[in-house]
Amino acid sequence: MSPIERKKCHSIIHTAAVSAGAIGAGMAQLPVPDSVALVPIQTTMIVALAKVFDKKMDRGAAKALATQYLAQEAGQFISRFFIGKIPVAGNIINSTTAASITEAYGWLMAKEFAEDKYKHLTD
Repeated sequence: MSPIERKKCHSIIHTAAVSAGAIGAGMAQLPVPDSVALVPIQTTMIVALAKVFDKKMDRGAAKALATQYLAQEAGQFISRFFIGKIPVAGNIINSTTAASITEAYGWLMAKEFAEDKYKHLTD
C-alpha cells in the first residue's frame, strides 16, 4: 500500500469508525440493535476503500460483505445490545465496540484490496 493510499484509507476508515461510534452510543438504549445502522456505514466505507485501490465494487456486493462481517461478530452485537441498556456505561461500551469493529474491518478490507492490487508484484 502506497503512502497516498494509506492516507486515503486512514481518512475513510476513521470517518466510518467515528460515525459507527456515534451510532453505537446513540442507539444504546433503543430496542433495536445498532447493526441496523452500522451496515450502511460499513457499506459506504467498503465502496470508498475499493475506489482507493481502483476496484469496482457495487453497493450490493459491499453490503453483502458488511453483513457477512457483522454476522460473524453477532455474539458481540448481542451482548452489546443487552449491556447497552445500562445508562451511560452502555453508551460508552456500545460506542467503543462499534468504532473498534468498524476500524478493524476497514483495515482488514484495505489490506485485502491492497494485496489484490499488488499481487502481481509478489508472484
